[in-house]
Amino acid sequence: MNTSTMNLQGKVAVVTGGARDIGRAISVNLASKGAKVVVNHLNNPDDATTTLALIKEAGGEAIAVKGDMTSKADIDALAAATKEAFGDAVHYLVNVAGGLVARKTLAEMDEDFLNFVVRLNLNSVFLVSQAIVPMMPEGSAIVNFSSQAARDGGGPGAGAYAAAKGAVMTYTRSMAKELGPKGIRVNALTPGMINTTFHDTFTKDAVREKVAAATPLRREGEADEVADLVVYLLSDQASFVTGNNIDINGGLAFS
Repeated sequence: MNTSTMNLQGKVAVVTGGARDIGRAISVNLASKGAKVVVNHLNNPDDATTTLALIKEAGGEAIAVKGDMTSKADIDALAAATKEAFGDAVHYLVNVAGGLVARKTLAEMDEDFLNFVVRLNLNSVFLVSQAIVPMMPEGSAIVNFSSQAARDGGGPGAGAYAAAKGAVMTYTRSMAKELGPKGIRVNALTPGMINTTFHDTFTKDAVREKVAAATPLRREGEADEVADLVVYLLSDQASFVTGNNIDINGGLAFS
């Protein structure tokens, strides 16, 4: 897979959760190849500013749009801002926005917490896709973000997150079937241990070291490696790839 010479001139991409970590790497990668990028963020103006600066340094063009991707009003505003900045067509949608929120066991969770985690990880994919797909012409592509937790149930206290990400995997397959006849491909990634603030926040150093040691490649992944795979899946190089949930975990787990 070589995306270094890929030309995405004339393409428009929307990246939810696009201001930091994996989302930032995807946004900058797409922009460096000529795509115009809409960088969504939630309460991260400094991160968004940094991402826009990196895109400018890479010779790209982008706007940042603040919004909660569980809010239909905010998503409608994101679609409107996209149209105003870059026109009516969106060629690429990357649903990165989501999160673990907190580690809570069955005994510790209540229904409100479960519903919030599901809204953040599953409903956001549904709502954003529902708003953006009508703007997507034939030949467009979507990449959703699931997680290795969806494969193995996640670590302690990650049950709600794992279940929501499992639903993203299944919904990705459904979307691929529904949108395929319209010429729109849909895939998802199920990342393992990637070096991001997600794991800085929720995973103890000793656990990260143990997981890295158990991984055949003996290390964590990097956000840029995930971004390269996303860009490939969006591109015409993957024109017959759809409905897949693709692992990127250094060989730690197999589907």
